[in-house]
Amino acid sequence: MFVRTIYVTGDPEQIETAVRALNSEGRELLEERPGYRGAGVFVDRELGKLLGVSWWDSEKARHNSDEVMREHRPGMLRPFAGTLAVENFEAVVYHAVGVPRAGGGLRVTRVEFDPADARIFADTFRSAVLPRLEEMHGLATAGLFLDRERGTGQVGALFTDRASMAASRAAQAAVRHDTAAKVRVDVVGLEEFEVVHADVRPG
Repeated sequence: MFVRTIYVTGDPEQIETAVRALNSEGRELLEERPGYRGAGVFVDRELGKLLGVSWWDSEKARHNSDEVMREHRPGMLRPFAGTLAVENFEAVVYHAVGVPRAGGGLRVTRVEFDPADARIFADTFRSAVLPRLEEMHGLATAGLFLDRERGTGQVGALFTDRASMAASRAAQAAVRHDTAAKVRVDVVGLEEFEVVHADVRPG
């Protein structure tokens, strides 16, 4: 599958307006688009950050949805949005072991790598990282998103509750350390969000 992410920052006091719009008008627009496979909304209410993820069964379906979403996105995110960044990735790995819940937690690790190492990174994630993530209490889903051309990516670990996410911090730090030692990957960002909603229908 393929994903599009939107990363929005703004006034924390206005974030609920954006959440309500994405969960109503935004979801309706997405569901009308061919190839749509689900979406998620994740927030950091204290700092004023919102991460939106939409899933598509092909790169073409994602691309074809771009024009409509670009047209409507500013209105949906007003007055919250101060900055907005949109990125596109291939969902190289998506693994579900539980059911995501509202109020759960999402940890996102942002990475950079040599594009020539994309395959070995993905293989290492499947063989060495995923089994260790599966051992973490409360894990619902784990995924690896890559932009093979730019050499950027995201590792997402979604937990059924915030306490489980907090308890996993040391274990996932060890996984990051060991992975960086095996593959030439630079960790350039680490963030945690509350789950507003998350649903994916794998093709």
